[in-house]
Amino acid sequence: MRTILLIGFIALLCFSCKNNELGYDASGAFEAIETVVSAEASGTIKALTLEEGQDLAAGAVVGYIDTTQLFLKKRQLEAQVRAVLSKRPNVAAELAALQEELRHAKSEKERLVNLVHADAATPKQLDDAEAQVNIIRKRIAAQQSSLGITSASLQEETNPLYAQIEQLNDQLTKSKIINPIKGTVLTKYVEANEMATVGKPLYRIADISTIILRAYIGGEKFSNIKIGQQVRVQVDQGKDQFKDYVGIIEWISDKAEFTPKTIQTKDERANLVYALKIRVKNDGYLKIGMYGQVVLDQKTEH
Repeated sequence: MRTILLIGFIALLCFSCKNNELGYDASGAFEAIETVVSAEASGTIKALTLEEGQDLAAGAVVGYIDTTQLFLKKRQLEAQVRAVLSKRPNVAAELAALQEELRHAKSEKERLVNLVHADAATPKQLDDAEAQVNIIRKRIAAQQSSLGITSASLQEETNPLYAQIEQLNDQLTKSKIINPIKGTVLTKYVEANEMATVGKPLYRIADISTIILRAYIGGEKFSNIKIGQQVRVQVDQGKDQFKDYVGIIEWISDKAEFTPKTIQTKDERANLVYALKIRVKNDGYLKIGMYGQVVLDQKTEH
């Protein structure tokens, strides 16, 4: 019995010493927020000017998908619009004759006014001239209304065509392969002259100017960390050497990984592991998948 206790004590002492010799409080691997850029149009990829490892700016045009059929369809719709609008009446020309009649009727009315004043014409003749002016004015108003209705009707006919042209413009825009974010190309899935369909992945990109260390910390140190806390991140740099970075904790899991169904003792609770994300500014040395370790109780170096 004494021998068993002695062996257990030695094993516990060795485990404690090993824990103390680690020199770090959490460890994990680096990752980045990756974006898969997919095709927004279908057709042959006519150009795709990017390579894996290439840095791209947000908004950069890196290729395009064949747009010949879309362009021809747009030209056809534009010709239909012109054909419909060519039927619109020329209001000024249509009313020119009536305007001339109105001008003549007004002139005749003015002449009769003078004649009536000179007793050379009867008031009835003046009344008839006034009535003729009013009739012509009503004819002009009716003609203007009719021509306006015709023009509006033809314009309405073009609205569906304009809507189709806008749809084609949108498809033409989406045929351009535009890089959405600043970052580095991680994987290229297609090449020029291959067929693309809507939703087909073209390449994968991530901004690795800052990189995330997803680390795991033991439950016994969980209470020593908080969001926004500055920590020291270490990565291997040669044999027994480390390169230090400043990291900021931006997320802490509120659930333990691999939580046992029953936790009976304090020691068992201390063995729980919690995930956290630490954002680190990358100087180009850090890579996705690289191992890193976190130091909480030592002074962070800048």
